[in-house]
Amino acid sequence: MTRSRALLFVPAALAALLVAGCSSGGSSGPRVASGASSTSSSTASPSSTAASPSPSAAPTSENSPLGDIPDNQVFVPYSPAGASFSVKVPEGWARADVTNGVSFTDKLNTVTVQQLAAAAEPTKDTVRGGVLTDLAASGHNVGLGPVETVTLPAGRAVHATYTADSAADPVTGKVTADQVELYVFWRHGSEVLLTLSGPKGADNVDPWRIVSTSFSWR
Repeated sequence: MTRSRALLFVPAALAALLVAGCSSGGSSGPRVASGASSTSSSTASPSSTAASPSPSAAPTSENSPLGDIPDNQVFVPYSPAGASFSVKVPEGWARADVTNGVSFTDKLNTVTVQQLAAAAEPTKDTVRGGVLTDLAASGHNVGLGPVETVTLPAGRAVHATYTADSAADPVTGKVTADQVELYVFWRHGSEVLLTLSGPKGADNVDPWRIVSTSFSWR
């Protein structure tokens, strides 16, 4: 009887060993999960690197074409002392006296306003045979364009276009091929020449329209 009871205790001991082995094997499970967690975090890091902007995505600056007047240019009224007219000119442009008037210049663009005495209202023919003929004789590479009569807020005016070389830059000596618009206004024996010039190819249609339509008699 004693011998048989000893044999019965042997499986119980083995069972205890098996339970201990299972417990130690179960503890290895979390170690594997920990390794999987570190693997997933390492795979997430390349995505964060890919999300960072590349140098090629940086915006590039744009330069305006030569002679283009900025869209945010401000215009202010100008009326010389004792004059019978007013016109808007670009604010901040350099002012200089010219024959019978004044000019406003910035970089390659110029607005010139001149007032003369004239007994009769100008026509297309008198402008073509007078001021434009004088410009062709005194200017450089002058090419005359169309001459027409237009109606503006100030009334009727003669409008002419032509091309000419600018005066040489005093520093660089560079000469610019200009596109020029001339408006001739007249009232009660007073004639005003409004000249708008800038480099050929510059898109200054809107600024020149602001100036020409702002002209008014006082």
